Amino acid sequence: MAVAAKNVSQPFRRPPETGIRATLYRMRKEWTAYLFISPTLILFSIFTVFAVLFSFYISFHKWNILEPDKPFVGLANYVRLIEDERFHRAVINTFLFTVVGVPLTMGAGLSIALLLNNKIRFRGIYRTLYYIPNITPLVVSAIIWKWVYQGDYGLLNYYLIQLGIIREPLKWLSDPNLAMPAVILMGVWGGAGYQMVIYLAGLQAIPEEYYDAAKVDGANGFQRLRHITLPLLTPTTLFLFITSVIGSFQVFTQIYIMTNGGPLNRTTTIGFYLYEKAFRHFDMGYASAMAYALFAMILVFTIIQLRIMRREIQY
Repeated sequence: MAVAAKNVSQPFRRPPETGIRATLYRMRKEWTAYLFISPTLILFSIFTVFAVLFSFYISFHKWNILEPDKPFVGLANYVRLIEDERFHRAVINTFLFTVVGVPLTMGAGLSIALLLNNKIRFRGIYRTLYYIPNITPLVVSAIIWKWVYQGDYGLLNYYLIQLGIIREPLKWLSDPNLAMPAVILMGVWGGAGYQMVIYLAGLQAIPEEYYDAAKVDGANGFQRLRHITLPLLTPTTLFLFITSVIGSFQVFTQIYIMTNGGPLNRTTTIGFYLYEKAFRHFDMGYASAMAYALFAMILVFTIIQLRIMRREIQY
């Protein structure tokens, strides 16, 4: 009886709901879950968190992996970016690839999605065919397109000559004026399938009643597209726009495979120049500074996009 009375007299203590104590309490309670995800957390901590912090550290050093001396240079690597004309060219090329490639890819993806959202025969097959380029390894796609653009026996030149559009083969990837458009076209081909899938999800989330009411009011197809489809696709467009811009700023593989940065550095992007400095010249300090400059560009551009596009979204 005394023991029972003692247990009853003790007040019930609720576990803490917020703060460090609450977090530690939940971790002790769900320790098996953390045990299962610990391998991933360890790998993420070593190869992502530590790598990011360490690259920031070496960006303030003259860090050549072939030299034992790695002196601290402060902001010299960042100042060097401002004075580096080739880096300026890489920034211009990256912005060109983004400004031209992203709208074209999104426009192509939206157009295909609008067509394949209709009830047509073999719709599933068409969707699969348009999506295949997106799941094809980028290295394989770049090699195929490099063969298509080949100046002497490429398929593109062959068919353009057969159609009478050109008289002589064009050096698509070695001509300073054609190299970047050629790479952008390849990017549109490879990215339109992903855009199509996301836009299809957005289109299928629009209630059919809106279109029925618009038809009753006499709205034609273009009016329904302008006043119903596009406004209700604004969140989808915002998502695709931000992710596409981030991906375009980091373009590397097709540049490396198809043009190797040339000709005349007309296709040298920030990602390719960063790789060149890090793994060809072994200048890790300068490459790390370039990586953080790229991060700053992406961050600023994303914040601007969010502020501009958020005004158009109605919650």
